[in-house]
Amino acid sequence: MAMFGKKGAELVREAKQTLATTDQFRPFNKDLFEQVVKETEEHYGHLQERMSQIRVNDSTEGGDPNFVGGCAQHRSVLRNKRCLLAYVNARMSKIKHLRWDLGAVLPDDITGNLSATERTFFQGYSDALSSYMAEINLDLTVDSTPPKDPYVQIRVIGNLGEVLLDDQETSLLPHSIHFMTRTEAEPLVMQGLLEIYQG
Repeated sequence: MAMFGKKGAELVREAKQTLATTDQFRPFNKDLFEQVVKETEEHYGHLQERMSQIRVNDSTEGGDPNFVGGCAQHRSVLRNKRCLLAYVNARMSKIKHLRWDLGAVLPDDITGNLSATERTFFQGYSDALSSYMAEINLDLTVDSTPPKDPYVQIRVIGNLGEVLLDDQETSLLPHSIHFMTRTEAEPLVMQGLLEIYQG
């Protein structure tokens, strides 16, 4: 057995890198993951051996080498467990973000880097999110960052004439510039009748 927790620390570093990268998704490191699981099983086996050898009638717990060794083995098992859970949780969090950022269908290069369990999780999460959005009749993935200002300056492209905005009639003549709420402007911008004025 190598140094306690070394493989687990590598797994945590990889989890941190997974969260830090925005443009790619690394493949599930099955080899390293299984090495940490194997190391944890070995530590647990040694812990069981030591616990069976502890002298029950010894009142000085600190003096029994099996007790001290058992504590170290137990700590190692707990540490590796935390490392494994951190790795899985980091990947799960990244998969959720991918659903919000890329939609219900992932690109092939990302899908190829997911394990079978992760693909199942993504599909379940995607289905649950889609079902919820359908139930409330709102696409939550659009404009997930709210605008800084509810108002926007627009320039009229076509002649719209007199239009009712905010309970008042406004004349929207070609090339005129107006200040209106974003919710009123967005449908007209999508139709190509207005454009956001950056000037």
